[in-house]
Amino acid sequence: MQVQQNISLLPYNTFGIDMPAAYFAVLNNETMLAEIADEKRFSGQIHALGGGSNILLSKPVEGLVVKNELKGIQIVKEDDAHVWLQVQAGEVWHEMVLRAIQNNWAGIENLALIPGTVGAAPIQNIGAYGVEAKETIDTVTAWHWNEKVFINYTNKECAFGYRDSIFKHEMKDKVFISSVTFKLNKQPEFNTTYGAIEQELQKMNVSTLSIKAIADAVIAIRSSKLPDPKQIGNAGSFFKNPSIKMDHFELLQTGYPDIPSYPTNASHVKIPAAWLIEECGWKGTRRGDAGVHEKQALVLVNYGHAKGADIWQLSTDILQSVNERFGIMLEREVQVW
Repeated sequence: MQVQQNISLLPYNTFGIDMPAAYFAVLNNETMLAEIADEKRFSGQIHALGGGSNILLSKPVEGLVVKNELKGIQIVKEDDAHVWLQVQAGEVWHEMVLRAIQNNWAGIENLALIPGTVGAAPIQNIGAYGVEAKETIDTVTAWHWNEKVFINYTNKECAFGYRDSIFKHEMKDKVFISSVTFKLNKQPEFNTTYGAIEQELQKMNVSTLSIKAIADAVIAIRSSKLPDPKQIGNAGSFFKNPSIKMDHFELLQTGYPDIPSYPTNASHVKIPAAWLIEECGWKGTRRGDAGVHEKQALVLVNYGHAKGADIWQLSTDILQSVNERFGIMLEREVQVW
């Protein structure tokens, strides 16, 4: 195992923040996990890094950063209705989605063009356009640093929630996700009701619906709304959409009759965080090289040389502003190191 010291993480995070890691290693073989676990100097300070598309580097990173480069995709089981696909955690998520579409394996087409690696999917329970990763994840295989064994977590054991899982809580920093097994459908069930998918399909003159057509529509929508990290540093949606009680929502409706909402259950509704942020006047705001994207208020951006602390402070001011105006405390979706 080759471990480098004092390595800049600038090439490894989509925010484009230049921050050093005390130690850095590229993981391309599962046997390396045992070597890392035996290194006493890294005890309790091991950070898993995938595509770097959901992190904000706010300070120098102590301990060891492990860049996940585990690769491989294989069918482990199939029947007439489903295929179980085991995907190594270092695989690029979007490339895996495209491979599923090529084979007409359905269930993740709405999640096309989400940045990052497969290993991040269960941690974040990534979701978009009416679909969440938890709907197709069968098991998650992870290396336990203290026990020094691989453990399989069933879908239920992952405790999935909205952009949430056990890997953000009880198992945070205790395990390293090595692979994810997905249960995909051979007979697709199309989901086009969320967002602008149906309008985009009409614009594309799609006459026969397919998972590829849905993915193409999602890609077009995301490309038009979200900035390319290669052009402007960002980590996608910075905030979660908040869920509030019905009586709170009804009170807000008296002052904001056009406030958008989506029912989550009988007692709560979800409010788009982008709408709240935009109503507070943040959309397009720029402070030096830190800013709020001009087309999507959910996205905080680095226009060049912003520091993680600059973006963190901007997000804090947005949180306070929304809370003061609407009585809603937004939650950051991006992980802060």
